[in-house]
Amino acid sequence: MASSLTIGDVTVPGRVLMAPMTGITDLPFRRVASSLGAPYVATEMVASAELARGRPDVVRRAAVGDGLPLTVIQLVGRDPEAMAEGARMAERAGADLIDLNFGCPAKEVTGSASGSALMRVPDLACRIMEAVVGAVSRPVTVKMRLGWDDTDRNAATLARRAEQIGVQAVTVHGRTRKQFYTGKADWQAVGEVKDAVSIPVVVNGDVLTLQDARDALEQSGADALMLGRGVYGRPWLAARLEAGLNGDTGPDAPDRADRLTLVIDHMQASLDFYGYPLGLKMFRKHLGWYIEQAPWPADPADRRAAKARLCRMDDPEAVARSLSELWTA
Repeated sequence: MASSLTIGDVTVPGRVLMAPMTGITDLPFRRVASSLGAPYVATEMVASAELARGRPDVVRRAAVGDGLPLTVIQLVGRDPEAMAEGARMAERAGADLIDLNFGCPAKEVTGSASGSALMRVPDLACRIMEAVVGAVSRPVTVKMRLGWDDTDRNAATLARRAEQIGVQAVTVHGRTRKQFYTGKADWQAVGEVKDAVSIPVVVNGDVLTLQDARDALEQSGADALMLGRGVYGRPWLAARLEAGLNGDTGPDAPDRADRLTLVIDHMQASLDFYGYPLGLKMFRKHLGWYIEQAPWPADPADRRAAKARLCRMDDPEAVARSLSELWTA
């Protein structure tokens, strides 16, 4: 497996990417993951119309900063001109890549004819791609699903049209929208998209381990893979899988001392970014996942109890003290 991925004029220094995830891949998380070797971590999904209107929480989701190997801003919406304006704003903000969301299955997104609902109206999806590609000089990519449901698996057709429009890469989650996250991602079906286009194809869905990564790439023939929920509590996973795919043992998961430092630094970064108390509130999901993924305490019931207790705390210093006691006992 090659050690980089070329998307237009951008070289991604690795082929294990991290997906855009609402409420997860904010700027503090992207910095943490990047510091641990992740070569590509996209922003949260950014609503283009609200970005253009300057809604503060949406602008914050598109935040860029130092310490990132790449800035990838993902946009969602249904209006071509609003998506184009969002892309222009992303480019002015310093985006290296602009990703379009045609894959989100959430009802609040598809209900407004955005996300994976665009796969039901491919002509509108193409107008959006044309508007965005024509609006910016940065490479444009698309993240999609296999289709809306099993009666209309149109990912290969839409990807082919995307390539003709000038999109530089596509990521395909190996499920339909109707599946949401049930069943198993169909990596072989992603191979149909790979066969249909000459631009890079990234396989996404259910990659949690090195063996998953190998199987997903082998079955799909994809050029790279994208991690999603597998990074919860494991922001080092991209670097470990990258190394493993290249025949190296890769960095070990952090030990107690390093993990404690990582978690406290992540909490402080969240507080610095959002302020208190919002920063602690936004961090709690990560704190819970860090505790779940740690092998200490050995008893899972003790870990669950510790998670419940620490995630109710309102004092960041108390959280840090309690976590230190938990992991050094």
